[in-house]
Amino acid sequence: MAELTEITSGLRFPEGPIAMLDGSVIVVEMFGPRLTRVLPDGTKQTIAEIPGGPNGAAIGPDGAVYLCNNGGCFQPVDLGGLMFPGAFDPALYIGGRIQRVDLGDGSVTDLYTECDGHPLRAPNDIVFDAHGGFYFTDHGIRDHHARTSDITGIYYALPDGSSITEVAFPVDAPNGIGLSPDGTKVYWAETMTGRVYERTIVSPGVLAEAAAIDPSAVLCGLPGFQLFDSLGVDGAGNVCVATLVNGGITVISPAGEVLEHIATGDLMTTNICFGGPEYGTAFITSSGFGKLLSMPWPYPGLQLHYEA
Repeated sequence: MAELTEITSGLRFPEGPIAMLDGSVIVVEMFGPRLTRVLPDGTKQTIAEIPGGPNGAAIGPDGAVYLCNNGGCFQPVDLGGLMFPGAFDPALYIGGRIQRVDLGDGSVTDLYTECDGHPLRAPNDIVFDAHGGFYFTDHGIRDHHARTSDITGIYYALPDGSSITEVAFPVDAPNGIGLSPDGTKVYWAETMTGRVYERTIVSPGVLAEAAAIDPSAVLCGLPGFQLFDSLGVDGAGNVCVATLVNGGITVISPAGEVLEHIATGDLMTTNICFGGPEYGTAFITSSGFGKLLSMPWPYPGLQLHYEA
């Protein structure tokens, strides 16, 4: 197991970590539901209550937090001390949305709830490009009672609420999303298929076409019962995907080779980001155990386009 340091515990399914310039880390607590700042000494401060299900988060060009809210499509289940996202309950679902959170006063604003008349179902993860726009995934809802599962898309939107476009469709339970260091490729992970997809970016919010049977669209797929969650891209261009069931981070090279699996001991390891000096520290959300972890990252770190 990797050399992991526990920063704090007692979080209600942490996700969407953001390494801040002051050394703190902002996370969502999906089952809080709230946005929380974790100080280096482990102290927790509530930034804002977020009804629904806050998921992925990122700093935008204006220094605010932009987050994916899955609408509360998962309900918490305690599996013997391991927190797990349980079945969909339509009575508790408020609808998917993209939101902006002001770090100064904690105010929360809905930016997008639909695209071209199609409601956002369960937005999951988000990444900003150098042009000030952001890509995000809609994981969709798997409703066991109705025996239905959404087919969703990948989206590109502007932070002022003026424009949202579906840039890839169809996709199956897309979760993590990230950009190559040079900004020419977008990667997303599908949870249930255990695959990472890649597409070339032609211009901001425009992806190169890919045929339905084009094998080059898949960067990597894992064997057996391994499910992909959120991801971060490091300075070497590796796609570092939090992997459920096997409990850790799967490090995938830009060529699609699995370089290593970094174990965390938590079957519900959900996300990773980079910060600290030279961005050499990985911050990892151990969601099942409600912990935020850190470790020295064995590859170069990567600075995101916007920080606060």
